[in-house]
Amino acid sequence: MTTPLLLSPSQLQQLLPSPTDTKQVSILDSSWFMPNSPRRANEEFQEKRVPGAQFLDLDEVSSIHELGLKHMIPSERHFADACEAFGIEPNSHVILYDTQGVFSSPRALFMFRAFGHEKSSILDGGLPRWEAEGFPIEVKPPARARKSVYPTPVFDKGMIRSYDQMVSNSFTDLHSDPAVELVIDARSRGRFQGTDPEPRPGLSSGHIPHSFSLPFTAFLQTQTVPNSSVQYTTFLPLPDLRNALVSHVGDHAEAVIQGKRPITTSCGSGMTAGVLWLGLKLLGVPNVALYDESWTGYASRASSKIEKAAN
Repeated sequence: MTTPLLLSPSQLQQLLPSPTDTKQVSILDSSWFMPNSPRRANEEFQEKRVPGAQFLDLDEVSSIHELGLKHMIPSERHFADACEAFGIEPNSHVILYDTQGVFSSPRALFMFRAFGHEKSSILDGGLPRWEAEGFPIEVKPPARARKSVYPTPVFDKGMIRSYDQMVSNSFTDLHSDPAVELVIDARSRGRFQGTDPEPRPGLSSGHIPHSFSLPFTAFLQTQTVPNSSVQYTTFLPLPDLRNALVSHVGDHAEAVIQGKRPITTSCGSGMTAGVLWLGLKLLGVPNVALYDESWTGYASRASSKIEKAAN
């Protein structure tokens, strides 16, 4: 049975094990915030969480990068060690959420799927939706999981693109070669065009040649908690997701959806590229990769060609 990519709060509630059953469910708060945000994900997790959740620090479960980039995909053994510390086994259903609704949890899901852990989902709407719909919140200190055994998995290298691959692809013509990958950029339109600054000091804005702007927010809808100013995001319905893709990449959308044109997602640092990756997977797109370094890695290299005009 195929594990759904998205779960609603009621679906998650039904999955939670009772004291008398042996369902293997692991819930991970995978919240992450931009470097210029005053919010601290782990501190918020300590204050409240979905019952039984543990905290997944995406900057910790990662690999060391030559440019000092954060949350790069970890090694196979590092991923397995993290799973063991969380008490996750290969047949555990892992549910990931974040505190913004949909922001960093898709990147965490991407990581699990890239290492072959297909039994994984995100909570659509995250902790705010869970709380808004009246499900219980845990505020006592989080319990530590019993360590499990997780064999070293095999990483699907086809799900990640390197800098060299992105540069090589940027020199090719989408219209003359169906094998050329379509690159979509999840950053804001202003950062893509080079009219707005990057949040990382000293980094130029702009975009990779021949890439397309598709802000990750185009795949999401904002919800407001009744009688409150609290807002959170959820994924758009599938017809609206499809329309968003078409409106940003035009005629290329159909080839992408049919698997005739491979596509790679990018963003500022590899985080919200996960939102686009998951949105495309929800549409059934078969050939989706993610540029792990994303714009921070690309623009940090003096040899990179940076464009600033609209595509």
